[in-house]
Amino acid sequence: MALKAVIFDMDGVLTATVEYHYLSWKKVSNEFGLPFTWNDNEKLRGLTRKESLEVLLAGRSIPEEQKDEMLKMKNAYFLESLNNIGPGDILSGVPELLQELRQAGMRIGVASSSRNVRPVLNHLGIAGFIDAMGDGTSVSRPKPEPDIFFYTASSLRVKPRQCLVVEDSEAGVKAGLAAGMCVVGVGPVARLRAAHALFPDLGNVKLIDLLEVYHSWRLEHTLFFPLSRAKTPVWR
Repeated sequence: MALKAVIFDMDGVLTATVEYHYLSWKKVSNEFGLPFTWNDNEKLRGLTRKESLEVLLAGRSIPEEQKDEMLKMKNAYFLESLNNIGPGDILSGVPELLQELRQAGMRIGVASSSRNVRPVLNHLGIAGFIDAMGDGTSVSRPKPEPDIFFYTASSLRVKPRQCLVVEDSEAGVKAGLAAGMCVVGVGPVARLRAAHALFPDLGNVKLIDLLEVYHSWRLEHTLFFPLSRAKTPVWR
């Protein structure tokens, strides 16, 4: 079975919007007198807005009405920040990889917990490369459940085992694995060790690299690319 589609997470994989989310949550936390640091923000990778709020509250009990207010405030701050997002926020290697995938006839999807996938991709100027988008409104069960990847694969009209997922969060890796897809992690080993292969970023990643990972996975091998980005995988 050949690789037919590559499904990307958005924040932290295609674009550096993690800081925009952090600043939005920081404004909310400041207004309500809650502590919130960059390290706290790292815990939000792959989580929905509601799940992120629970991390922010750290067990504090507040009325549901106030939670709704905080969620609306966070989204408003983030949407405001979109005015500052542009092609310069696309991460290294992404435009070249998307172009190569398109020229090879690969289907391209985005599966993100964010509810703002389309406006972000529009501001980045890469929405035209994307054949299907799954976001926080597409399914009821978020990552680490596999639903968002099933939804996106269905929208792409491909089978799960014909897909390769690119993720930067532990929840996203778990979701991709649960969907029965080949999973590539982008980031540190400590967070993404469950992925079938790891790259520090997409800066030098080409289609041939993804095909190598996919074909090895199809042969039921588990491989690991060290952070040096060596071409030759280390088998385990």
